[in-house]
Amino acid sequence: MSTRFLCCAVPCLVRVGLKDAVVTQFPRHKILGTGKKLTLQCTQDMNHFSMYWYRQDRGSGLQLIYYSTGTEAFEKGDIPEGYHVSQNELPYFPLTLDSASTNQTSVYFCASSLSTALHSHILSAQERGEPRREGTLPSRFPNRGAPGWLSP
Repeated sequence: MSTRFLCCAVPCLVRVGLKDAVVTQFPRHKILGTGKKLTLQCTQDMNHFSMYWYRQDRGSGLQLIYYSTGTEAFEKGDIPEGYHVSQNELPYFPLTLDSASTNQTSVYFCASSLSTALHSHILSAQERGEPRREGTLPSRFPNRGAPGWLSP
């Protein structure tokens, strides 16, 4: 019997404007066998009502998995099969892979927005664990936020 593994990277998308918003994803990397359950955590510090989960397969563009328009108000995206989300509190939007499979090996992105409109492109910057500038809020999850590999 062979064991297969799923790999996924989890960079963070952030909105950059007059006041930088921070979107944090956790865990940075994860390796686990197929068939296991995996939850990716996402938080944001701007109290945005809209949050999004995307995945990007190698050589492809972003694909929307789920998005939320407020607490317990979420919609399926283009590829929701095999995933589910919840949002009991506004700044948190976890994505769960019910039974990880090799076809879910991907880079996963979480984003937040003031707007509920879905955009054909995303302006982003990645938080890389750099020292925080004065006036920014600390991460809710220390040492979490730099891109990495996740593997169920």
